[in-house]
Formats: sequence, C-alpha cells, structure tokens
Amino acid sequence: MNFFKSQSQNWNESKANDSLGLSKIMKEFLEGYKKMSTIGPCVSFFGSARTPSEDPQYKLTVDIAEAVVTYGLGIITGGGPGIMEAANLGAKKAGGTSVGLNINLPLEQKHNDYIDDDKLMNFEYFFVRKVMFIKYSQGFVVMPGGLGTLDELFEALTLIQTEKIKKFPILLVGKEYWSGLLYWIKGVLLKEYKINADDFNLIRVVESKEEVVEQLHEFYKQKYFKPNF
Repeated sequence: MNFFKSQSQNWNESKANDSLGLSKIMKEFLEGYKKMSTIGPCVSFFGSARTPSEDPQYKLTVDIAEAVVTYGLGIITGGGPGIMEAANLGAKKAGGTSVGLNINLPLEQKHNDYIDDDKLMNFEYFFVRKVMFIKYSQGFVVMPGGLGTLDELFEALTLIQTEKIKKFPILLVGKEYWSGLLYWIKGVLLKEYKINADDFNLIRVVESKEEVVEQLHEFYKQKYFKPNF
C-alpha cells in the first residue's frame, strides 16, 4: 500500500506541470492553424520513413506526387525521409506546394530537403500534428509503411466513420502490400459485424499515379475543396 501511496504523491506533484503543457499545446495548435489555413488544398502522403531512394516504392511516390500537383493540389508529408521525402521531391519537381509537418523525436528526425522553406513546421506533440493532417488534407495517399502509417490511416477512418469529419478519399497504394490487412478487415471485422460494408467502402486500393488522380477527380468533380471540420 505504501508503494501506491508514494506513486499517488508523484502523480499529484506532476500536475504542477499541466499549465505549462497546455500553453505549449495551444501554441502549437495556433501556429499550425495559422500557417495551414493559408496554404491551400493539399493531399497528404504517408508511408515508411525507412524506404530508400532506390526502392521502386520511392520512385512511384515521386511520380504520384508529381501527378497530384499537376492535377492542382499541393503535397503534405510528415517531413522526414523515405516515402515522405519522395512525396516532397515529387511536389518540388512539379513546381507545386510542398509542406512538411516534422515531429521532434528523442532520436531526432531530420526534415528532408524538398520542403518549401516557408512551409516547414516542427511539432512536439503527435496529436497536434495529426489534427493538421486531418483538418487540411483533401485526401490521403497511403504508401506501404509501418505503425505510424497505420495510425494515421485508422485515425482518419475512425473520424470519417463517426462523422467527426467529412469524408475524403483514402487511397492505399499497392494491392500486394495491403491485401493481407484488407482480407482481415473484410474476413474478420465485417464478417463479425464489428463494422458494416459502408465502412469498408471508405478505402480504395490503387496501383498507379493515373488511378490516384482518377479517384481524386471522381470524388471532387461535384464537390468543393475545403477543410474537413
């Protein structure tokens, strides 16, 4: 019991830092909203930071980002290496808006070199950064990635499913990579009525830059670009 009492004391002492933490959080939100609201409509790209430049997925990401910019949208990434770098490179090559929402990590994540100088933001808090992706993205292009990629994917799906934000295109690139996950969603979640068929239909699987642009065009041909909440 003494152990738990001492832990409770530590908990109470930690509350003294709450006001400072809230001030930092509010500052990140205010700065993020101020900058993102002036950038214009963009599509966010997600995928592994570990993807090397010689990987075919890197080249495909560059090509897709170029095509999206040519379509008339900017590019947002998490600002780091791998797939994020590839998407920002594609935006630069096409002469479009290239945004990087970098995150400060214990093992520092260095931002890539293809972000517009005035469109690089550094975040301390993952949840503030995620709000910027969700609020200002007109679509998600999800390349092969790991836990962070899945986190962003399922956050968006949950918010759309619960109608906390408006629906926008969520495009998974690579049938082979994503087939196992989709098989489980359909074969387990849908089969056991943990989701309904409409939830499964929130996702589109594509293979090429042409399919990405086609899906974006199909979705927005009778809709206006605007923030999602």
